[in-house]
This record gives sequence, structure tokens and C-alpha cells, in this order.
Amino acid sequence: MPLDQKTIFDAVKQAKEKSKKRKFNQTVELVVNLRDIDMKSAGGKLQELIELPHSPPEKANRICVIGSGELALKARKANADRIIERSELEGLAGKKRDLRKLSNDYDFFIAEAPLMPLVGKILGPVLGPRGKMPVAVPPSADIGALIVKHRKTIVLRMRSQPILSCCVGVEGMKEEELTENIQAVLRVLEGKLKKGIKNVRNMYIKTAMGAPVKIKA
Repeated sequence: MPLDQKTIFDAVKQAKEKSKKRKFNQTVELVVNLRDIDMKSAGGKLQELIELPHSPPEKANRICVIGSGELALKARKANADRIIERSELEGLAGKKRDLRKLSNDYDFFIAEAPLMPLVGKILGPVLGPRGKMPVAVPPSADIGALIVKHRKTIVLRMRSQPILSCCVGVEGMKEEELTENIQAVLRVLEGKLKKGIKNVRNMYIKTAMGAPVKIKA
């Protein structure tokens, strides 16, 4: 399968051209069908965080920071979407409705390492099954840089079938930007699959409501 820029660029352009104009900025999705994958092995449980080179502001991830003291203060200055300090975290214990809402409202969670045992106990049952367990960081972490990074990070996850699907941007982005995002995903995927890109059966690019376009080999 190709990783070259022109082949991917042509598929992205075609997918955008074939998509009917909508009243909203549709997401652009990459779908990768795999082969020769043992779904019961570690390779069949692939889950990777990938920082994209380009991300539209209107689709930036929402970040929740769990921390206290200086880390919480820095998170506020860095415009984290929500900061949960220890007392509030303790108050969430057993509140299933609030916990479900929290897990749905935010894309990524970053937690101060000393709080992780408490985070695991209170939030683990809700965030764990959703693949949203917090990234643990030391109190001295550069939380501002981490927030910026996670704003444009996607999760590449394989569930019960050998298929990977992820959002690589929106149709309003330039073809060059979408192409670079796709290349970033494929580079990570190539490094994680046992046979590299040979484990890829085929790949498609599509807008949310548009027809898929095959990225030709």
C-alpha cells in the first residue's frame, strides 16, 4: 500500500469532490481494513495515540485535567476545558450519572500522578471501558504543552474486527493538510503492525456523509 503524498492527495481530493455540500463542516475519515491479524493476540488489541500535524480549531479535543496546586493553576492558564481538584474528584464517587456525563463531555483526561490511585478507583470503571483512562503526569509537568498536544491527538483503536477508522480532519481543511495527517497515521500504523504496511488489505478516505474513495495501491 502506498505512503506517497500524491496518491493520498489524489484520493483526498476525489473524496471531497464526490461529497455533497452540507450546511456543516463534515469530518474526513480514514478507514483501514487489515489482513492476517490474530484478533486474540496483542496485535489484535491495537490502540495508539497519534498527534496529527494539523487540526481545525472547531474540532479540537476537549481536555479535562485532574490535579491540584500549581498544576491546576497552570492548567487554568493553559485554558484546559475543565480542571478537577481532589475535593471535587472525591465528591464524584458513586455518582454514576455525573461520571457518565464527564466521560462523554471530554476527549482526553490528564491526571497528576499522585492522584492516580484515587482517579483509578473513582473514574476507572467509567473511563476504562471507553479507552479514556487519564495520562499520568508528574506535578512538575509542562501541562500547557501537554494540553496543546492533546488538542490535536486522535485515538487509533481496533475493536472486535480487523478494521481501523479515525477522523483525520474536516473537509474545510486543505488537501495538503489532510494528506499529511493521513501520512502521520499510516507511519504509526506501519510501525505497530507485525508485517508493517503488508498487513493492510485496503484503505479508504471519505467525508462523514460521502462515498468512500479507495486509496489505490
